[in-house]
Amino acid sequence: MVSSKWPAPAKLNLFLHITGQRSDGYHLLQTAFQFIELADEIDFTISDSGKVGRSSVLDGVAATDDLVVKAAYALKERTGCKLGVDIKVHKKIPIGGGLGGGSSDAATTLVALNELWGCRLPSDELVTMGLSLGADVPIFINSHASWAVGIGEVLTPIEPEESIYLVIYPGCSVVTAKVFSADNLTRNTTTITIRDFLERGGINDCEAIVRKQYKEVNNALDWLAQFAHARLTGTGACIFASFPNIQTANIVKEQLPENWQGYTVQGINKSPLLKRLAIERNRA
Repeated sequence: MVSSKWPAPAKLNLFLHITGQRSDGYHLLQTAFQFIELADEIDFTISDSGKVGRSSVLDGVAATDDLVVKAAYALKERTGCKLGVDIKVHKKIPIGGGLGGGSSDAATTLVALNELWGCRLPSDELVTMGLSLGADVPIFINSHASWAVGIGEVLTPIEPEESIYLVIYPGCSVVTAKVFSADNLTRNTTTITIRDFLERGGINDCEAIVRKQYKEVNNALDWLAQFAHARLTGTGACIFASFPNIQTANIVKEQLPENWQGYTVQGINKSPLLKRLAIERNRA
């Protein structure tokens, strides 16, 4: 049995514009994804048992419903691999915070097991499998900060500033479907270009809805706005703001209400998953 550890980083939506809605109900959007230095760590213990197991426990999520288990089975089905694995996720990304932890865990599982099992599928095939697990999974497989359009599936690499952020989790989980089904959600924001975003930024069309539906998020945004430009990531519940340096962000973090979690992190445009994959390949 061989065990190895792999990172599964969190992400921020630096803005989110909803530009339309398709006839099938899916929303058309524009957003920019950037990774941050906050990551789950996943242990993969490879065996010849042929079985996929999960030794970690995720409250309220059965092993068969866990995205990491589903990802492993998807790869086995696609490749016919006879090896097995035990997966243990060390959670550091808050669950239900809008930071993409579950999608990132699934992406890391596909990338890691593709290497550790010797499947050697090309990245575009992993992306296709990832999309069947969740809309955000391909972002983490591609492993680069990206501009996303369509329903979020068309990705273009970008290089936004790698700022210092204070990310706050106000202790609630936002139901994304509830936000996107709101009658008064803006669905006709004018499209912008990547240059527009990099020069002037953007807004989050979901913020007004989330503020009304979740008082915890509303209170957190108002609190953080005392110190910097506070933003919602995706549909939340996490919020964030950029600061000139780590020291300034930590001064604000020290003032957080006791029931909130805070993370001082740097934005990163290349996922640490790329570096970990390169290390594994150099061992071969």
